Amino acid sequence: MEKMIEDLKLGFYQTFILKDNYQYFVRGIGITLQVTLFSLIFGLILGVLVAIVRSAHDQQPENRRNPILGVFDVIAKIYLTVIRGTPTMVQLLIMWFVIWAGTRSSDTNLIRCAVLTFGINSGAYVAEIVRSGIMSIDKGQMEAGRSLGLSYAQTMRRVIIPQAIKNVLPALGNEMITLLKETSIVTVIGLKDLTKGAMIIQGNTYQALVPYFAIAIIYLAMVLILTWIMGKVERRLRESDLR
Repeated sequence: MEKMIEDLKLGFYQTFILKDNYQYFVRGIGITLQVTLFSLIFGLILGVLVAIVRSAHDQQPENRRNPILGVFDVIAKIYLTVIRGTPTMVQLLIMWFVIWAGTRSSDTNLIRCAVLTFGINSGAYVAEIVRSGIMSIDKGQMEAGRSLGLSYAQTMRRVIIPQAIKNVLPALGNEMITLLKETSIVTVIGLKDLTKGAMIIQGNTYQALVPYFAIAIIYLAMVLILTWIMGKVERRLRESDLR
């Protein structure tokens, strides 16, 4: 038991104190949150646009469907099929080593590549989540908006989308948490996120227990904070509905 305690003390010292190794975790958290935040914003915008295209096409009568909208719907279906049918890591590898081939390997370029990859990936899942929310809204809401003189786009923006987002907020929260955890695979392209920081410490100290348990605790803490925030938002929305 005493030897185990001494080993843990030594591991803690090597992981956090020796040569200021704690800075790997600090910088890693910053990069992880940066990639997650910008990917979430990009994925949400892309997902909402795809969801609007798909739901608008599905709601049209079959004998009066707009051919241009039909083309966009086909493109959206291909996008969803390819992105949801391939691993995120493979998409990241293709993005960096194929599409971004020859680009200078700097933190800025790596972050941009990661944000674009995760944003595109998250957008596919957000699209289906938001589409399910749009389809759950009663058709009378659209008819009411149009009867008030609003265009289709205005009705979607001011009436349908806000209600749909509110309905699917828990699913969007789960997607955000999944995105945060998935960013750990950016280590494969060399981005020094939280996971890469632990790997560097483990390579320098030959001590794996404390670094990897440390990042597991940090990820868990970030997930719990996000879960708490989403819970507060959901309660606030429920209270506004009651009022």
